[in-house]
Amino acid sequence: MPGSSDRREIVVIGGGIIGCTTAYFLTRHPSYDPSKHKITLLEASKIAGGASGKAGGLLALWAYPSNIVPLSYRLHAELAKEHDGAETWGYRRIHCGQLTAKGRPLGVSSGNEIKKGENGESLSLKKRTKEAIGTLRAAGIPRDLDWFSADSVKDYSEMGDPDTTAQVHPYQFTTSMAKLAEEKGAKIILGQVIDIGKSNNTVESVTYKDKETSETKTIPATDVVISAGPWTRELYPPAPISAMRAHSVTIRPSRPVSPYAIFTEISLPLDFGRTGEKGKSKSSRSKQVTPEIYARPNNEVYACGEGDTLVPLPKLSADVVTDNARCQDIIDYVSSISDEMRDGEVTVRQACYLPNVDAASSGPLIGETGVKGLLLAAGHTCWGIQNGPGTGKLISEFVFDGKAKSAKIGSLDPRNVL
Repeated sequence: MPGSSDRREIVVIGGGIIGCTTAYFLTRHPSYDPSKHKITLLEASKIAGGASGKAGGLLALWAYPSNIVPLSYRLHAELAKEHDGAETWGYRRIHCGQLTAKGRPLGVSSGNEIKKGENGESLSLKKRTKEAIGTLRAAGIPRDLDWFSADSVKDYSEMGDPDTTAQVHPYQFTTSMAKLAEEKGAKIILGQVIDIGKSNNTVESVTYKDKETSETKTIPATDVVISAGPWTRELYPPAPISAMRAHSVTIRPSRPVSPYAIFTEISLPLDFGRTGEKGKSKSSRSKQVTPEIYARPNNEVYACGEGDTLVPLPKLSADVVTDNARCQDIIDYVSSISDEMRDGEVTVRQACYLPNVDAASSGPLIGETGVKGLLLAAGHTCWGIQNGPGTGKLISEFVFDGKAKSAKIGSLDPRNVL
């Protein structure tokens, strides 16, 4: 790669969390000189238009892979401190646990109904009974995790505490990283990449179709970073990356809930049925379902279900189609164990695609490809938000230092599987 003192034309492809944190750390690298180094972030649809805007936003020291998780978790805390992440993108430390529960038939409540006050605010009709509180305590439920039905909860075990677990709002975090990179000189262009030009096994240009004008344009490149998530293979066919569709919803609960991320295992009763939705799901319900539930600041709860590969990856993130029946399943599942979610307002139904690495090593792939100047940063599965800052910093080191310095990532070398 050229020396850091030479003129550089750095092109980052993909405006998700990996591309945006890469642009951010490139503009913060000690060798970055805006008079010599041009950084362009190319995104086909919109910043955070895919999974990076629709993920759960869980951060954890117990995530994977272990060689970049500690770096990235620490960088999340540092970024939040430097840029007021608590206010700007909802950064906060939280508890995380595994909850085993028995779902109730839809329409059945725990008796802790909510009524409206004179000003429209939600009020508890009555506090939980001593018997209900005792049931929750017997199941090991923390005292402040009081937004699940005592009739449903069977067991709880903690997976992480505020020393090891945190969260961000993915869309807010990703767009903030893009804005902060832009403020330091990175240029953001909306356009779909058509070709990465190479000569003598060295990158030399990137050609794209401008989203606004539909014109085809070519820009010079000394360094190209492919961080296109599940679309990576479209740009670089040797990359062993596939796509898995995931659905999620956000709910405004009937009252504020405590800051927990909950992995559930719910046993559904035989008479479980849907209410409040026209039509029935074509797929039969499983007896055991495992939605994940994350309480967020500003009285919002995020919930997601299991992934699928039923619908192929579309050309653009803007073309992703949401299956409303799958979203309704998630709503029904979480409603079966929580009155607060059952009586809340569903604010978003959405779908996205996650990138998986189809190789013996589960990924992600971070580093050189064997083509001079071409770097890969993709395949982060469901931990893209968690590992975004670490990946961005490492890629900035590959570009300006010629190697990764902040973590030992030989096992993530793309050349191992290309």
